[in-house]
Amino acid sequence: MKLFWSTRSPFARLVMIIAHEKGLTDKITTEQVVVSAAKPNANVMACNPLNKIPTLMLSDGTVLYDTRVICEYFDVLGDGEKLCPTSGAARWFTLCRQAQGIGLLDLLVGWLRERSKAVDAQDPELNSALSLKLHCMLDKWEETAEHISGLPFDFSHAAIGAALGYADFRFGDENWREGHPNLAALYQAISARASFRATEHKDAY
Repeated sequence: MKLFWSTRSPFARLVMIIAHEKGLTDKITTEQVVVSAAKPNANVMACNPLNKIPTLMLSDGTVLYDTRVICEYFDVLGDGEKLCPTSGAARWFTLCRQAQGIGLLDLLVGWLRERSKAVDAQDPELNSALSLKLHCMLDKWEETAEHISGLPFDFSHAAIGAALGYADFRFGDENWREGHPNLAALYQAISARASFRATEHKDAY
């Protein structure tokens, strides 16, 4: 399998976290690429017309995307217990936490684009709204952090951990740990896992 990815992409990191957890990394060749809305990458677009990463090409030529689909594929393909419950309330709880984590990553990536503009070109109302949404999500996770910490590692932990790791990488000034002690403790435990240590962000091209 070949994975188009970037050490700067939190979405690519998330699928690689799952790959590590499922014992699949020796079956994956990674290709570092740069994609952006303004500069389509011809190699990526040949496989994924949306020009997004992660994009996974299987040995038979099948192409899989987006993040959720690749995570699910790795969960089915890899070793050990499933990282997403297959039925019942636990499944919906896990999928909702996964959606929250990926949704927050969408928010943070969009916010990074806004903050990369010159200060006088940024939209203060948008910055304020995005900060509010971030901290509302953190408050919600704080409410369930102790419960999640008592569960076996699954998609919930991976997505929340990836989102908080990206907040550390790009938004340290938001001080997300302040007022969220249970969430900070949960993240400390998650980020100590080998899958997280092996996939830490690097600001490289």
